[in-house]
Amino acid sequence: MLSRKPYQGRLRELVVAFDVGTTYSGVSYAILDPGEVPKIQGVTRYPAQEHVGGDSKIPSIVYYDQHGTPRAFGAEALQDHIIEQAEDEQWAKLEWWKLHLRAKHLTASHISDDDFPPIPLGKSAVDVLADFMRYLFHCTQKYIEDSHGINLWKSVESHIQYVLTHPNGWEGPQQKQIRRAATLAGLVSNSPESQDRVHLLTEGEASLHFCVSNILASEALSRMPIISPEHPVQEEEQPRQQGVVIIDAGGGTIDLSAYSMRLSPASFEEIAPAECRLQGSVFVTRRAAGLLRRRLEGSKYCSSEILKQMTEIFDKTTKLRLRNAEDPQYIKFGTVRDKDPQYDIRSGQLRLSGKIVADLFEPSTREIVDAFRKQQQASSIPITSVFLVGGFAASEWLFSSLRRYFEPLNISLCRPDNHVNKAVADGAISYHIDHLVSSRVAKLTYGTECSIPFNPSDSEHRARKKSIYRGPSGQLALSNAFASILARGTRVAEEQEFQETFAIRRSSQAACNSLDISITSYRGALDRPIWMDSERDQFSTLCTVRADTTKLAKSLSPRRSVDGSPYFALEIKVILLFGLTELTAQVSWMENGIEIRTPAVLVYDDAA
Repeated sequence: MLSRKPYQGRLRELVVAFDVGTTYSGVSYAILDPGEVPKIQGVTRYPAQEHVGGDSKIPSIVYYDQHGTPRAFGAEALQDHIIEQAEDEQWAKLEWWKLHLRAKHLTASHISDDDFPPIPLGKSAVDVLADFMRYLFHCTQKYIEDSHGINLWKSVESHIQYVLTHPNGWEGPQQKQIRRAATLAGLVSNSPESQDRVHLLTEGEASLHFCVSNILASEALSRMPIISPEHPVQEEEQPRQQGVVIIDAGGGTIDLSAYSMRLSPASFEEIAPAECRLQGSVFVTRRAAGLLRRRLEGSKYCSSEILKQMTEIFDKTTKLRLRNAEDPQYIKFGTVRDKDPQYDIRSGQLRLSGKIVADLFEPSTREIVDAFRKQQQASSIPITSVFLVGGFAASEWLFSSLRRYFEPLNISLCRPDNHVNKAVADGAISYHIDHLVSSRVAKLTYGTECSIPFNPSDSEHRARKKSIYRGPSGQLALSNAFASILARGTRVAEEQEFQETFAIRRSSQAACNSLDISITSYRGALDRPIWMDSERDQFSTLCTVRADTTKLAKSLSPRRSVDGSPYFALEIKVILLFGLTELTAQVSWMENGIEIRTPAVLVYDDAA
């Protein structure tokens, strides 16, 4: 196990991690007492699920009544009397609602918003997330009060630290939505001090911390020399530089994260851009629903109620039991009287060939392999170990399929046998306490759209002469150029700053009081993209850096353009920190030889 030091703070603190998943959700926490070694614990009792212990998670289900009021959550929503009341009063049942929040660049051909239960009228996916977070908070409060006493809760409730996790593929716009939901849920207020108590983290990095605590730091693996390429050793001294990939296979997304590692003391560096694929376990179930619908068409078993029942049974049993594609698989849905040999139904069981069921997993397995290959190619050191966690990791067929792929490559595949579905929540607490990752890899190329002086001797400039315009200074310029700030694949330390200087020309002094500068992301294949008009669909606005520059504007004096018109010139730097789990920004300028910095606000487009 990871050797953890006593908490060095002066006051007792509570850190709580919410893992809100597509299918199941859980909470972990740690009480940080000065001088005591922190212990990660889980909330293992929820309403209607008090008898479950150890690795308890609840279904990510919400019932809303016709007024948009949440009426039941989690395991409560599965109780017979709740289901009956929901039918009588026509409540809306929401499952898989988290996928409505997905990043639009992850949109794949196999899904659309219409594939999931619609959000009730007057509600948004952020509202649903807020309602669910509020429920998890109340469950957590009751559990801690019952387990540790009301006085302990009262001593920490005003300054709880929250770690909120999200898929690897979610970016700034989705992080903004999570923060908004945390505020709506009442976890924190909108003040900067209160927002500082919310920490966002990818599910991949949370899973890494779980694996360090539960697998990688075990005695058996601690002898494995997994080191960072930043400290190279001669081949004859150390023949194996090793990397590790964490596959967090969840209900909606499958996240892959690649790291190099040093064990003493334990520290990690990301060695390839994180990957995120929309091929979690719910999509196996969706494919099964389509298969059953086609298979039973024309039979007396093709009603929506029976098909829904069969799909639910497949999800809970058949999907997990598949081990051998040569063995037939069964969905037991009825009584001994249910029989139709034409459709392979006998004694209330539908018989399916193992091969057909195995084919339902194939798209998910293919996406995992493709994502792994991308990380393998991007990494400068060989990847020798892969760890499979998450709820989907419980599938024997997924595990054996991946093992068949990795074994010929001499790559070990390991699956922890203790509570893999709590990997994200427990790992998020470990992140807050242990903070093992020292650098991360840029997933995209980031920069800004800009204008550059027209150069008549440059063929690329001449090809774009229809875009020539005369700026406020009178100089001829070309728009649609791209100024790169950070290239995809660059390893970035947590506090490493990236700066870009902007020469801004405005026609009035008042127009200089505030600045909006768009940060653009590039998802294409070019190493050094220069022109945005050649691959317009590969560029998108990540966010807008907004800063108050009133103080700077007051110091400006007017200048004259070539035609005598007045204009004002600013030269500012945008400073971006990409190495943290969230992007942060500042704006700076020189004043009497001294650099002046001011915080900047990042404004995201909700549609991104």
